Amino acid sequence: MSMTLVLVIMTALISMQSFSNPEMRAKLLFAPATMKRSGQWYRFLTSGFIHADWGHLLINMFVLYQFGEVAESVFGSLFGPLYGRLIFLFFYLSAVVVASFPSYIRHQDNYGYAALGASGATSALVFLYIILDPWQWFLFPPLPALIFGVAYLFYSSYMDRRGTDHIGHYEHFWGAVYGVVFTLLTFVLFKPFMLSYFLGKLLEGPGPFGM
Repeated sequence: MSMTLVLVIMTALISMQSFSNPEMRAKLLFAPATMKRSGQWYRFLTSGFIHADWGHLLINMFVLYQFGEVAESVFGSLFGPLYGRLIFLFFYLSAVVVASFPSYIRHQDNYGYAALGASGATSALVFLYIILDPWQWFLFPPLPALIFGVAYLFYSSYMDRRGTDHIGHYEHFWGAVYGVVFTLLTFVLFKPFMLSYFLGKLLEGPGPFGM
């Protein structure tokens, strides 16, 4: 069983249990002011394993499975099956934490703020994929991956500034940035030939839709 599937199953089971257990959800939520006061730093990680509702869970698990399998396969081919799985796991879990850290800085004294979900980490996975194949077309929206990525960052930043909904656009933005930084740093430090691969892909330019 892939590490991706293990994460999907774990997240789904914990999220489903939290749907009917408000006390459990309250203990796992990302709540910066509570964390600052009580030192419950585990919430950085546990908040990525609970979701608001079925729609929230299903979307994130679909993205995790689709892009996580690709990322795990790439790490496996670069570092071997064991280390590849471990690096993938570290990448995903660290993305959960890193994507939330800017929100902690922003809301550490705001007792009215709380967040949950794996969206920051799944954004990191999507942007790892964009680095690997920047001109691959996405089916929805029908855009090359790189164009989608740039639009996603602008949209997340714009919606965060507006603050008119209850979606964690700030976490989406920083999760995406982390995905790019982690991937490129991994290439530079351990597999520098992958930088040439990335630049070669980038210079190819977009092909016809569906190619």
